[in-house]
Order: sequence, then C-alpha cells, then structure tokens
Amino acid sequence: MSQKDANKDSLSYRDAGVDIVAGDALIENIKPFAKKTMRPEVMGGIGGFGALFEISKKFKNPVLVSGTDGVGTKLKLAFMLNKHDTVGIDLVAMSVNDILVQGAEPLFFLDYFACGKLDVAVATDVVKGIAAGCELSGCALIGGETAEMPGMYPAGEYDLAGFAVGAVEKEKIISGDTICEGDVVLGMASSGAHSNGYSLIRKIIERTGIDLNSDFHGQPLADVVIAPTRIYVKPLLALMEKLPVKGMAHITGGGLLENIPRILKDDLTAVLDKNAWQMPPLFHWLQAEGNVEANEMYRTFNCGIGMAVVVAQEHAEAAMKQLRDSGETVWNIGRIQKRTEGQPQTVVQ
Repeated sequence: MSQKDANKDSLSYRDAGVDIVAGDALIENIKPFAKKTMRPEVMGGIGGFGALFEISKKFKNPVLVSGTDGVGTKLKLAFMLNKHDTVGIDLVAMSVNDILVQGAEPLFFLDYFACGKLDVAVATDVVKGIAAGCELSGCALIGGETAEMPGMYPAGEYDLAGFAVGAVEKEKIISGDTICEGDVVLGMASSGAHSNGYSLIRKIIERTGIDLNSDFHGQPLADVVIAPTRIYVKPLLALMEKLPVKGMAHITGGGLLENIPRILKDDLTAVLDKNAWQMPPLFHWLQAEGNVEANEMYRTFNCGIGMAVVVAQEHAEAAMKQLRDSGETVWNIGRIQKRTEGQPQTVVQ
C-alpha cells in the first residue's frame, strides 16, 4: 500500500449519505401500523425480500386487477406545510379507487418512498398515512421500499409511489359494457381536490399570495387544500353486493370530462346537470382567483365529484339510499344519452 493510500480516511456508506441505521429504525417504527392492516391471506410479515399473499378461497374464478400511482405535486404543499400524515392516504386512494371501478376488492398494497436524506420521523408519518389508507380500503400493507439517494432530491423533499392489487370474480368484472341510454349517473362527493390539479392550485395560491393559515369557510385554507383523497372502497363493494352497478369512473386527472368517457361505448354520452350537486367552496375560489374557464375546471378538477357511478334508472333511488346510509354524500347528477355526431362524451350543462 502506498503512503498516499495509507493516509486516506476510511469511508462508509453513511459517509456517502446513506444511513442504514435510520432505515432499520424506520422499519421498526412502521411495523405496528402495517400489522393493523393484515388480512388472513398474508403469509409472513414486513422485512422479507418478497411479500407473499394467498388468494382467498372465497374467490371461485378470480381475476387480479392492479393499479399504480403517486401523489403528484400535492407533495409540494406537504413540504411547505410540514404536514406529512395524510399524503399516504392519498397514495393508497389513487390506486385502490382505480381498481375498485372494475369491481375489484383491494387485497394488498406496496409503497415506494424515495428521498435524498432519510428523516425517520417524516417517513414514519408518511407510512402511518399509507397504513391508514389501507385500513380504510380493507387491504394489507404487505411491503414497500425506502430508497435514500443522496443528491437525487432537494433537502426536505421526497417522492411517493405505490401500487395495489385486487381481485374480482371473472363473471363480475365491471367494464361499462352494459351501460345504455336512460341509465343514471350518480355522483359521490369528493373530500376536496383529492390528488389532481395541484400544479394549477399551487400556481393560483402563488399568484394570490394568500396566507394558507387564513380562515376559509370555518377552517384554515391549508387544511382544505391538503385534505386527503376520499376512499370509496367499502361503501361501493357493499353496493355491488346488493344492486347491479353498470359502471364506475374514478374522477382523477382529466376531471369529469375525461374520466367518465373511459367507461362509455362510443355511441353514448353522459349529460351532467351542474346544478344537481354542490360544488365545494374551494373550487369556486380556484375558478375565481385563477380566472379559470368552466370547461377547464371540469377537465382539470373533480369539482366535488370524486366517483361517478352508473346504474339503471330503476335502481337509482335504492343505490343512493344505501350509499347515504353508509355515510356517503351522493347526488343524481345526470343521464346517459345517445351521442350525436361530434358531441363530447361528457357534457356538463
């Protein structure tokens, strides 16, 4: 060994910016929260190389349904507000609500948390939220990945992604194929902007210079804009057990105008009555302060409707009653009609 080599300090992974001890501490912190989400089908616990899950014998001819998503630039607000305990709910909601619309029961969820330097307290808050979202949707948090990558992210920031896997009986898959003229569109209330349109929301907040701690209809504006995405799994699974549901659309990126057409045949259109539901004050404020055109609002935001549910007209009242009895706010917001040449597949009038 040369004298030059002998004088070199011994380097560790921690010296390079990766703290394995912190990672181990995070795993220990989150184990109790993950344990609360366990289902009988889970084989083993957190910490293995792969997560094992046995499909329940209650399924006769199961089809697996999967979905993946992130939280998007809503995370920027979480960093600004130093509030990290609900973005995990958003993360789970975006995937479980997506697979739900095809009739699937969410079975398990895995997350991916990436940062430049691991803050164990912040990461624990995030994963607590993920576990809470899993409890709300009845799925098991069976694994995930924490990646500490120095230089990849600004100090104090992180990114989130995750995916859910569910199952549905093959003969009960909901595809929208049975939707026809005369069917009713029910709208289930959102809890806010959910996890979409936040680049525009942040731009409007920046333009107005508003204090996020200021009062907004009885609560801090910060709480309104960071409110977690509503999870519709349990009430809609219960509804599907009682009544035939023809189609469901999770209102995410693309808003009402671009998500409902995803379940409609080419010759049909959904005609929605904008006076049939109450658009929350947040959206009125965003529209006014951003001078956002009505069509852009319906194409960007959920505008108060987080899930659209299509049922036959004769089942509409019973479906609304059951959903309301389960604690949901729901309105009859429109009808399915024959589509005329050149007509959009969702019309809000």
